[in-house]
Amino acid sequence: MIRLVNVNKYFYRGDPREVHALKDVNLSIQSGEFTVITGPSGCGKTTLLNAIGVLDNVSEGEIWLEDREIAHLPATQKTDIRLNSIGFVFQAYNLVPVLTVEENIGFIMRLQGYSDEAIRIRVREVASILQIDQKLDSLPNFLSGGQQQRVAVARAVASKPKIILADEPTANLDSKNSTALMEMMKELNRKEGITILFSSHDEYVMKNARRTILLNDGAVVSS
Repeated sequence: MIRLVNVNKYFYRGDPREVHALKDVNLSIQSGEFTVITGPSGCGKTTLLNAIGVLDNVSEGEIWLEDREIAHLPATQKTDIRLNSIGFVFQAYNLVPVLTVEENIGFIMRLQGYSDEAIRIRVREVASILQIDQKLDSLPNFLSGGQQQRVAVARAVASKPKIILADEPTANLDSKNSTALMEMMKELNRKEGITILFSSHDEYVMKNARRTILLNDGAVVSS
């Protein structure tokens, strides 16, 4: 589903502050994977996810989503890829504070032009799996951190993207909520067949992933 070919990413290239953040990354992610990218802080995990999600440009190399090279598309086409093919789960949740849980979960679907009825049905479906169906009328500020992260996952899943990129999704959660979130994401992966790619150094996440990709200093050390 995702293939990276000789991907390099530099920050401040040609400057004394130059950082070689990704180094000749060659990687394939198959459909349906439940995979974690791990490594020490500063090794390039978030940079790699941002490259795959075309949130950041790469300096060199190619990124393929199925049969389409996406790293060098025009900005408008990258926006379309992010809207319709990739779901994002951020460490900071990034929920819209003035929207209810139901409106947050359905937000991407509304941008995609789904009908109100289709959104309502799908929102309730994923909210039930993630056990937040009793919170649909609540605003994010009235939820716990674990509940907010579940809403973020539900929003990412609702529009049925090809792949979900989750950047340190358990970083702000205690062990109980981390465990619960991972179990629910495993269930989503199994039921929906959605490819899920995490970045994390959480031992529980790594234990439950079916594949581990180890980064160090921007390079893939093992997979």
